[in-house]
Amino acid sequence: MLYTHKELEKLLTSDYQIKIALAEGKIFKIERGIYSKTQYVHPLEVIVKKYPHAIFTMNSAFYFHGLTDVIPQKMYLAVKRTTTRRVSNSDIIYTYVQDKYLDLGKSQIEYEGVLITIYNKERMLIELVRNKRSMPFDYYKEIVASYRKITDKLDTQNLEEYAAKFGIEEYIFKSIHEEVF
Repeated sequence: MLYTHKELEKLLTSDYQIKIALAEGKIFKIERGIYSKTQYVHPLEVIVKKYPHAIFTMNSAFYFHGLTDVIPQKMYLAVKRTTTRRVSNSDIIYTYVQDKYLDLGKSQIEYEGVLITIYNKERMLIELVRNKRSMPFDYYKEIVASYRKITDKLDTQNLEEYAAKFGIEEYIFKSIHEEVF
């Protein structure tokens, strides 16, 4: 289990007690402001703890959903556009999303024993087509091929709902139907 510094202060009553617990090996400092009772933790656990309101998107989401075998070099997280605290992390690429669209298609899955917040496959299909021009062609085609294999499992009603809420142009929705269905 991971703890923030504030959570540990409440649990151990003071910063001094935290230092003692660290020295005795009862807790371990994973990185700045993040602590654990175990020495090694899954990197996704740290991201989930540090950014509890973020949602995995783009390359990360495609990989976690099993739509590609390309392991992302960086994690892709969607956060509110109005986020007051802009975070700089070289291992994360942030997508700043308007508040009204942030939770659209938000779901949770378990990946390697870690519960992560991620956009569902339908939302990611829309993101795939919207971002087609910024992706390598082979990567795009691999993901489209993966979507073709699971068309019977996709919720087309969700797709239509998301398209309507995004105000997606007809050509994008037409592209989804032509390339995937």
